[in-house]
Amino acid sequence: MPKPVILAVDDERPVLNAIERDLRSKYGKQYRVLSADSGALALSTLKKLKVRNEPVALLLVDQRMPRMTGVEFLAEAARLYPDSKRVLLTAYADTEVAIRAINEIRLDFYLMKPWDPPKEHLYPVLDDVLGDWLANFHPAWEGIRVVGYRWSPLGHQVKDFLGRNLVAYQWLDLLEDAEAKRLLESTGADAASLPLVIFPDGAFIAQPTNAQIGAQIGLKQQAEQPFYDLVVVGAGPAGLAAGVYGASEGLKTLLIEREAPGGQAGTSSRIENYLGFPVGLSGADLTRRAVAQATRFGAELLTPQEVVSVELRDNYKVIKLTGGAGVSCRALLIATGVQYRKLEVPGVEALTGAGVYYGSAITEALSTKGKDVYVVGGGNSAGQACMYLSKYARTVNLVVRGDALESGMSHYLVDQLHATPNINVLLKSGVAAVQGKDQLEEVSIANLETGQQETCEAAALFVFIGAMPRTEWLADLVACDNAGFILSGPDLLHDGRRPSGWNLGRDPFWLECSVPGIFVAGDVRHRSVKRIASSVGEGSMAVQFVHQYLGGL
Repeated sequence: MPKPVILAVDDERPVLNAIERDLRSKYGKQYRVLSADSGALALSTLKKLKVRNEPVALLLVDQRMPRMTGVEFLAEAARLYPDSKRVLLTAYADTEVAIRAINEIRLDFYLMKPWDPPKEHLYPVLDDVLGDWLANFHPAWEGIRVVGYRWSPLGHQVKDFLGRNLVAYQWLDLLEDAEAKRLLESTGADAASLPLVIFPDGAFIAQPTNAQIGAQIGLKQQAEQPFYDLVVVGAGPAGLAAGVYGASEGLKTLLIEREAPGGQAGTSSRIENYLGFPVGLSGADLTRRAVAQATRFGAELLTPQEVVSVELRDNYKVIKLTGGAGVSCRALLIATGVQYRKLEVPGVEALTGAGVYYGSAITEALSTKGKDVYVVGGGNSAGQACMYLSKYARTVNLVVRGDALESGMSHYLVDQLHATPNINVLLKSGVAAVQGKDQLEEVSIANLETGQQETCEAAALFVFIGAMPRTEWLADLVACDNAGFILSGPDLLHDGRRPSGWNLGRDPFWLECSVPGIFVAGDVRHRSVKRIASSVGEGSMAVQFVHQYLGGL
C-alpha cells in the first residue's frame, strides 16, 4: 500500500518550502509529503491521487491565496476526500473565517503563522489530528475498480470478463456508491461513458472492450513465435489438458482462448465429483491450477484472442487471428467447447445483461442478496449455480422441463438441492416470458402439462440450457454433424470408406477430424460425454494422436 499523503498548499514559495521541510523532517518516514502553490494545482493533484486510489491523510492549507482561498479549496477537496483531516494556516485577522470554517467545512484545526518552533506549535497539533485519522483509516482497495450501473449489459460483460480471468476487482455502482461519483469527477468521465475501468496505476478506460482490458492487465494476445508444433484452440478443460501434455512432452504448444481460460467449467462454483479432490474445488481453482501447470511446462496462452479462419498449406495449418495476425502449426486441436443456447421467449433479448444472464451465477450472486431468482436448466451447471446462489438469494427457483432431476444431473447434486430449504424445484416447467422496463422485474413460468402460467417477481434469471458448438469459424474445413459438432475417428467412416479428400493410407485416428492433422477434444466433439473429467481425458489423449501423426510425416 502506498504511504498516505500529506498535502501542503501555500502560494508563497518560501513559506511552502518551510512547510515541506518541517513536515518531511517529522512525518517523512510514515507519510508522503506533497505540495502545491495554488488551490487549482492542489485540486488537480488530489484528482490524480483519487484515480490512483492513494489515501490522503491531511490537507495543510494557507487561507490567503489568490483566486481560491484556503477555505474554498478545502470545501472542494472534501468532495474528493471527505475523510481527510483539514488544517488551515491563518493570520490573526483570519481567525473569524477559520472559526466559521469549523462549522461549514468541518475544519479540524487552524494554526497561526508563523508556527516556529514546530516542536511546540506545529507537531503537537498534527500528531493529534493524524492520530485521529489513523484510528479510523481503512486501507483502500489496491486493485482494479469498475464504475458502472447495476443493470448495464456492458458493465456485466466487464465484470464477467475480469472474474472469469481470475482478476480481482471492486465494483462501484454510480447510483449507490458516493465513491463512484468522486471517481467520475476525478477522471473527468461522464455517466454516459460508463462502465469505467480504473487500473491501479491510475490509467482508465471508458466502455472498454475485453481486448483493451486484457492488454492493460497484461494478458498475452500476440504469439511469440510464427510457428508451433501444436496449436490448441480453446482453453477449457480439454484445451488446458492438451496444453499441459503437449508442452510437457516437448511440443512447442500454443493455446488460443477467445474469452477466458476454463470454459464453462471455469464458471462452476463447486465441482465435487472430480477425481483427486474429495472436498471439491471451484472451477476458478481448477482453471488457475491448470493454467499455471501448462505455462510452467512452456505452453503459451493467448487471451482474449479469437481464430477467424484456418487455411491448409501442404501439411501445415495457417491460423488467422483477429487483428490480422497469424501463426502456423503442424497439428491443430479444436477444443472450443460449447455455449449455452439462447432462451427464445419474449423479452429476453432486451434484458440480456440486465437481469437475464447466461451462466454468470458467480459474477452476479452478490447482487441477488435477499431477492428471488430463477435458474433454467437441468444439468450440473444449473444445479451448481443454484447451490451457490442459495447462499445469497432469498429463494432460488430451478425451472426444469423434465419430470425428474436425476435424468440430467449428478445424484450428489440432486440430494444437495432437495436438502437446501430456499431452493424450489419446478419440474415440467418452462419460462414463457420475461418482463421489465430497464431491468428484469418479472418471469412468467408455464406448466408444460396444463399450459397454465404464473407471473412472479424476479431479480435475476440465469440460463443454463442446451449446448451449441462454436464451430462457425471452421466453415467447411472439417466435417460436422447437423448440429455443428465435429465428427472424428470412426464417425467419419461410411461403409468402411474414409472421408472425402482424405489423402493418407490409414484411417483417421480416434480424435482426428476429416482433415489429417486436425484433432478435436471435449464438448465440441460429436457424441462426447459432457463431463469435465471426460474433456480432460480427451485433451490429454489427443496429444498422443498428435505424436503419432507427426511421426508419420
